[in-house]
Amino acid sequence: MLRALFGATPSDLGLLVIRLFFGSSLALAHGFAKFVDLGGFADKIANKVPLAGVLGPAAGLSEFVGGLLLALGLFTRPAAFFVLVTMSVAGFYIHAADPFMKKELAFAYASAALAILIAGPGSLSLDRRGG
Repeated sequence: MLRALFGATPSDLGLLVIRLFFGSSLALAHGFAKFVDLGGFADKIANKVPLAGVLGPAAGLSEFVGGLLLALGLFTRPAAFFVLVTMSVAGFYIHAADPFMKKELAFAYASAALAILIAGPGSLSLDRRGG
């Protein structure tokens, strides 16, 4: 029935749900605040990472722009790669000394990004509409 309505399989619909939820949530709940104050975020992590003036803004851009791109399914695999790297650094490095509950969200975003990186965006994406 999905294929008849949208030209999509259940897997395509599942990928759409993952992209929309994780992408928009990452962009709006986490990335937006960093994106509008890239310098402030860099200052916040300055004692945790080298080159915070470069890596902080890169993380903010990855979360906000990468999250939006994932939600749209546009440049999906590159966006998923950058989100995966950013969330892996957050989970394994920034929150290294924190309890698992503090790391868990970063690992959830990293897992979703890895799944999308492997599977691709699905047919219900802007990447698939252009080609």
